[in-house]
Amino acid sequence: MLHYTCDSCKREIDPNRELRYVVRVEVYAALDPMEEDADDERDHLQEIQDILERIDDADDEQISDDVYHQVRYDMCSECRARYVKNPLGRLALQGLGFSQN
Repeated sequence: MLHYTCDSCKREIDPNRELRYVVRVEVYAALDPMEEDADDERDHLQEIQDILERIDDADDEQISDDVYHQVRYDMCSECRARYVKNPLGRLALQGLGFSQN
């Protein structure tokens, strides 16, 4: 039997009692077209494929991670609700208050 643990609060998720949520985060470099290349005959998909193949061939994993990164998290229902309300964690930083002395 598989056991799942919430990657946020570390609590075990019982599949018989509650739903398990999967959060996938994908971060990749935005490849904006250059304005000077107005050639409509270019195969943009092929160019992207060539770039990805060069990245796969690179020895330096840091370059590849800078261009594309994907992670997957399991979450319980409570952590999922918090994540959906504030996926970037901005609200937690605003809640910190410091005295003016």
